[in-house]
Amino acid sequence: MKREIIKTQDGSTTIHLPEWEESYHSKHGAIQEAYHVFIKSGLKLFPSKPISILEIGFGTGLNAFITYLEAKKTQQIINYVTIEAYPVHEEEAFQMNYVIELQSLEEQDVFTTMHQSMWEEKQAIATNFSFTKRQQFFQDITDVNQFDLIYFDAFGFRVQPELWSLEIFQKMYLALKTGGVLVTYACRSSIKNAMIESGFSIEKLPGAPGKREMLRATKN
Repeated sequence: MKREIIKTQDGSTTIHLPEWEESYHSKHGAIQEAYHVFIKSGLKLFPSKPISILEIGFGTGLNAFITYLEAKKTQQIINYVTIEAYPVHEEEAFQMNYVIELQSLEEQDVFTTMHQSMWEEKQAIATNFSFTKRQQFFQDITDVNQFDLIYFDAFGFRVQPELWSLEIFQKMYLALKTGGVLVTYACRSSIKNAMIESGFSIEKLPGAPGKREMLRATKN
């Protein structure tokens, strides 16, 4: 499948798949979407306390990198686990301009390490930030009561509806600790219903620029 590097409206890059008419991030702004959905609506709910995060879809590494930058500012202790079934090629990842756009040139080595680190091996990126990549299909996740926060960043329902199914959200529910939260950019009725059937309590929140709403789900 053809893959293109494109620039989004906030100046940050993403990977576009013309055959699917789908991109890894919002064309309205990759960085601003990541901050709005995953940091502002997710991570900020857990100030100061040590937490474990599960990311569904490592992709270009943007969510992991901005979470690391937030942890560096606040010194919050974060255990970050990210899952990807089809890893992005390093040469594509290193064409992303996130380090420059986030004015974090001194952290280039961290972004590089995230992409070059061994799969299935926990790595101390910093004294307060541990990082593990797992190459795994989302359907094969078996974690139970392990995570405080899930970044659910799979490809959209239009192109991969199976990733937004009741089966997947049941796995997400099991993976979270009681009181844990899942955030995602999506807000389709069928997704909301699958979350509710899995046991989640649902909130609709204002979406990132270019999207009216997003969902936040809590395990009670």
